[in-house]
Amino acid sequence: MSVEPQRPLALTSGDPSGIGPDIALAAWASRTRHALPPFYVLGDVDQLSSRARTLGLPIELKLSDPGSAVRDFEATLPVVPLRNRLIDRAGDPSPANAAGIIEAIERGVADAMSGAAGAIVTGPIAKKPLYDAGFAFPGHTEFLAHLAGQAIGKPVKPVMMLAGPSLRAVPVTIHIPLAAVPSALTTELIVETGRITAADLARRFGIARPRIAVAGLNPHAGEDGAMGREDIDIVHPAVAALQAEGIDARGPLPADTLFHAEARQAYDAALCMYHDQALIPAKALAFDETVNVTLGLPFVRTSPDHGTAFAVAGTGAARANSLVAALRLAARLAEAEAGYRDA
Repeated sequence: MSVEPQRPLALTSGDPSGIGPDIALAAWASRTRHALPPFYVLGDVDQLSSRARTLGLPIELKLSDPGSAVRDFEATLPVVPLRNRLIDRAGDPSPANAAGIIEAIERGVADAMSGAAGAIVTGPIAKKPLYDAGFAFPGHTEFLAHLAGQAIGKPVKPVMMLAGPSLRAVPVTIHIPLAAVPSALTTELIVETGRITAADLARRFGIARPRIAVAGLNPHAGEDGAMGREDIDIVHPAVAALQAEGIDARGPLPADTLFHAEARQAYDAALCMYHDQALIPAKALAFDETVNVTLGLPFVRTSPDHGTAFAVAGTGAARANSLVAALRLAARLAEAEAGYRDA
């Protein structure tokens, strides 16, 4: 059997006015210490060079392409150039960079879909500069799902997972007001999210029979209806439906006792009903090591679990820990995905 050559990871540097370029440069500088997989940056070499000078990082950048990136990576940071230029204004986001930010995401997806890249790792973006330039998607993940759907010719349902050293947490509803959660939460949505979570845990995380803990919506999981009927009428039927499909799911479970150390030993992922129910424990347990993983896509996508941090861009204060974790996890998931396809 022939051995597949190593494929680099495609890294989008995110909004160039944020810390995306800072942590991309810092990650490459620490590549040997962290045993990082080869990656290339989809960006603007002049903008990255400017930021490297600002940060005092003596890093050699090289114009490259996905096919040469693995070879180039050892001595230089490979940069695959964009058609749209990016301006370097640390801490001062501009709609003028929107075209390049969007192009980088599009190119990363295209490279991952074609097999030129093993996976895509996305740097943090801010929504407002994109909205000001006419961006029509709610956020990063929805745009990725749109691009994936275009590529395979059918709709794609993306699922957010926060993956840390001791907790994987999945929010069923994400960026909506807390007051809107009860009306947005449906049995069908919980089942679909649980199904995708179980499938990716098996396919990419190598967990043969994933155990899914399903959190209740209300305090004490509703306490038999005393604190709301959503857990009886919506969540419990979803758990039963997942079990009927052969998925090892249990719940609804009280969220206040779901995340301590002993409880976490009983499941492989926690299915949470809303954004903060998942993200607060994930970030409290491992803020610098937690990775945002998008499940349900036809390619592997990870991202650092933080935003653009405009206030510290270009100051040298940004830490690359989460990006390092995202790169390492992307390489592991991509290897598992390749093995699954070849099996």
